[in-house]
Amino acid sequence: MNMKRLIWNAAAVSFLALAWSGVAAAQHGAHGTGGGTLPDSVRDVLGPFRDLSEAISQGYGLFGGCVSGPNEGAMGVHYVNGTLFDDVLDVEHPEALVYEPRNGRLVLAAAEYITPAPAWHASHAAGDVPILEGHLLNYVPGPNRYGPDAFYEIHVWALKTNPKGVFTDWNSNVSCASWVPTP
Repeated sequence: MNMKRLIWNAAAVSFLALAWSGVAAAQHGAHGTGGGTLPDSVRDVLGPFRDLSEAISQGYGLFGGCVSGPNEGAMGVHYVNGTLFDDVLDVEHPEALVYEPRNGRLVLAAAEYITPAPAWHASHAAGDVPILEGHLLNYVPGPNRYGPDAFYEIHVWALKTNPKGVFTDWNSNVSCASWVPTP
């Protein structure tokens, strides 16, 4: 191998290593709490809310019943904190906590981050879309099964495996079959 080719190969390897370390550092810093991924950050936030009474004491209340789909599995039972429904997305303060009905009790499975579309559009430049730690939220047009207004949302299945993906709304591992509404 001639000297010129050896120098070019060494430079290319050095460049790739430097570029990769920059990407890794950027990804590490972009994911919030503890420097991990978004599901890791959410898992940390959800710890106290495994106890439903703690969620209720923090302002979360039952919203509807158990949300299921005809072919998709289910989301589960949502407890929402209406005071958080604004144009701010903060991993530390999920707007909804999602519980799975299991053996007669509710087990925390996920968090959902939600921003009403009218609030988001009123406070952001045209074309700006809501993103939580690098993850684009889904747009749900209104009217919808939850009310008249459109909103943006993303589920983060931080405590329950979702075969369809950690950010997918419906989880085929969740069922509403054992949900018993409390009076």
